[in-house]
Amino acid sequence: MPVEIIKPGTRIDFLSKWRICVALSLALLAAGLIGVATRGVQLGIDFAGGTEVQIRFHEGVTADEGLIRRVVSGLEIEGASVIRYGKPEENEFLIKFPGERRIDHEEESQEGTLAATNDRIIALDEALTGEIGPHDRQRVEFVGPKVGAELREDGLRAMGIACVLILIYIAFRFSARFAPGAVVALLHDVLITCSIWVLFGLEFDLRVLAALLAIMGYSLNDTIIVYDRVRENMELRTKHDLKELLNLSVNQTLSRTLLTSITTLAAVLCLLVLGGDVVRPFALAMAIGVLIGTYSSIYIASPTLLWLETRLAGGAGGRAPAQEAKKQKPKGKKKGRGKSAKAAL
Repeated sequence: MPVEIIKPGTRIDFLSKWRICVALSLALLAAGLIGVATRGVQLGIDFAGGTEVQIRFHEGVTADEGLIRRVVSGLEIEGASVIRYGKPEENEFLIKFPGERRIDHEEESQEGTLAATNDRIIALDEALTGEIGPHDRQRVEFVGPKVGAELREDGLRAMGIACVLILIYIAFRFSARFAPGAVVALLHDVLITCSIWVLFGLEFDLRVLAALLAIMGYSLNDTIIVYDRVRENMELRTKHDLKELLNLSVNQTLSRTLLTSITTLAAVLCLLVLGGDVVRPFALAMAIGVLIGTYSSIYIASPTLLWLETRLAGGAGGRAPAQEAKKQKPKGKKKGRGKSAKAAL
């Protein structure tokens, strides 16, 4: 027996509240734009450029994030962050600090930046050894400003290509009128997640970009489930108007949608709580995206389809396309019968 958390036959009028939900989404997007204009976007070293240093203190040395931050602040390194790496008993830490904010295209300037970074790392090693204790440098990663700009461009390009391919797939799999609703829902999920990220002042890095791409895939899967049921009901229930048919389809898939979202969210929350600071940005973005994606499949994708059918389908009046096609056939038959009967007389 299938597991269902929503009773069969449930009839919730989702489509009647779509204007309120769209207004809330627009308000959140506007808040995000205001945050970008006033506070800017916090970019991690993956996109803005900078240095990561992973260190491991020797056994018996007592160290924590606060103590390391005080040492780093004493070296006048601005914008540095310290994250515990691995298990507490391993005594490993990840120190990240931004590089130069200007972008120089000359090789001499790049060499000068690398030399300055090496001097910083050497001074950091000496200060940590003197004030905390002996340690080993596990790895050092340097991302130049030019590389960070390329990563930003590649990330935006990847998201754009994904949207175009999704648009083509939905148009081929269902109908050209279904495709805009799916893409609008995807863009909604990504932009809302980014707005929340900006409002909380969190950093965008490659982990967050990976989460945004995963959110697009998750949201698309949920939207396709709803759209597939809509297409089936269009063929079976041609006497229903489109709004009633969409409400019916969303209610029929509601149990599956909630079960998928709950199980996915449970796994993401485990990563968020137990995954550590390195995985936490990815898990947090995914948790937000799962919630927003579930909401958008119901209140964004379906209303978009309804709007396209009622406003751009030649005045269909909210009736399902299958209903329109079926209603045209009897008229032709009746006209033909009338002509044949008249001819017989």
